[in-house]
Amino acid sequence: MKQEREKGVLDVDTKVPTSIVAHAAGYIDRDLEKIVGLQTDRPLIRAIMPFGGIRVVKTGLEAYGYQLDPQTQEIFTKYRKTHNDGVFDVYTRSMRLARRSGIITGLPDAYGRGRIIGDYRRVALYGVDRLIDDKKQQQESLELEAMEEGTIRLREELSEQIRALLELKEMAANYGFDICKPAANAREAVQWLYFGYLGAVKEQNGAAMSLGRVSTFLDIYFDRDLQSGASSELELQELIDHFVMKLRMVRFLRTPDYNQLFSGDPTWVTEAIGGMSNDGRTLVTPNSFRFLHTLSNLDTAPEPNLTVLWSENLPESFKEFCAKISSDTSSIQYENDDFIRHGYGDDYAIVRCVSAMRIGKQMQFFGARVNLAKTLLYAINGGINEKSGDQIAPQFPPITSEYLDYDEVKARFHDIMAWLAKTYINTLNVIHYMHDKYCYERLEMALHDARFRRRSPVRELAMISFLLVLRKWPIALLTISAPGLTPATR
Repeated sequence: MKQEREKGVLDVDTKVPTSIVAHAAGYIDRDLEKIVGLQTDRPLIRAIMPFGGIRVVKTGLEAYGYQLDPQTQEIFTKYRKTHNDGVFDVYTRSMRLARRSGIITGLPDAYGRGRIIGDYRRVALYGVDRLIDDKKQQQESLELEAMEEGTIRLREELSEQIRALLELKEMAANYGFDICKPAANAREAVQWLYFGYLGAVKEQNGAAMSLGRVSTFLDIYFDRDLQSGASSELELQELIDHFVMKLRMVRFLRTPDYNQLFSGDPTWVTEAIGGMSNDGRTLVTPNSFRFLHTLSNLDTAPEPNLTVLWSENLPESFKEFCAKISSDTSSIQYENDDFIRHGYGDDYAIVRCVSAMRIGKQMQFFGARVNLAKTLLYAINGGINEKSGDQIAPQFPPITSEYLDYDEVKARFHDIMAWLAKTYINTLNVIHYMHDKYCYERLEMALHDARFRRRSPVRELAMISFLLVLRKWPIALLTISAPGLTPATR
């Protein structure tokens, strides 16, 4: 890791497009590791993910002094269409101009969209064979349906999910583990669950690849081993330390522009810790302490993003422990469990670093950003980019008076924001449609219910943000998290 910090990127496999089984088993030190599994066959070696877009792969490689393998480039240029290709085939002129001018930025149109959390606990709880049988039953239940677009699409996606689960079994077997059956003890539970997460990050470069809410779930296995004498407290802490060590090693090949936009080289491996259940019991367990204690044992790090679901009713000992670790490390994020639980129940996770999602029952889409300062300029100058001279927004007469009239500017601002909101949502709809088509999150979707809710807080947040500006609410409120609002407030 020290070498990587000095060099930027330690090494890259420039030839093999990554998948769940694309690389051989990799280890740090096979004799010492309690939890095993790397994205490639060596520590910190980054893989290429051309299904999102071959241009961003090529740019990322060249930025760090590498060249894409010519045969791989030919395959994804001539024979295999990518997500990025599909997006730009459909983009309208207005979308392209908005993107080029920077009034909409950070679009996930060349990499994995992210913000989808597979319920990785299911691998440990059920074993992969049971999950495959369930997907087959879901597919069979559609045989009497009319073969319309929705049914055809779902049957194909279920086939992809089954293939992903079969590959997950193969990947685990390469490490010497049989994950067909449920985990039988603490070590298997952590290993099985981690294999599920590892499979996801091996095939997707999401803008956020959150872990979910696993600490309390794993404590069921830990408590049983501790009570039976099968494991000591020291051994159980070591399992969590080795698990977190692996999570800290997740890497993606990204461009310097991406890293600059998101301040570093983030993966947002968010783990939600603690919180309360709907019946008033605390969900804080010894594992909640163990996960936070890794910040002391392994030193501080931005990943995984350890997020405490805070409630006034949490045990006082846990509150005090959180305060101490926060003071010592400045490495814990906090979310208001009492507020979020009201709308999402007591089995939700934090997607990336802010919003919530019911695990296995909902999915979110990664969004982008709009530049409201540029929007205000366009409202005044008639929608023209001052540098290029391009007409970005629909053409209308600019304000040419010597002094700006507040009401006139406000009316123009209202009109151009309506155009921007429509362009923004339509652009994201194109991106997400093409991602399903050319860069589908097979394994993450396999760890969801058959009928889950595809929801986009992007749409809600964008519209709420615009409304807040129109109502002249404080600009600080633009940071509000839309998914936490009640239906009435929406």
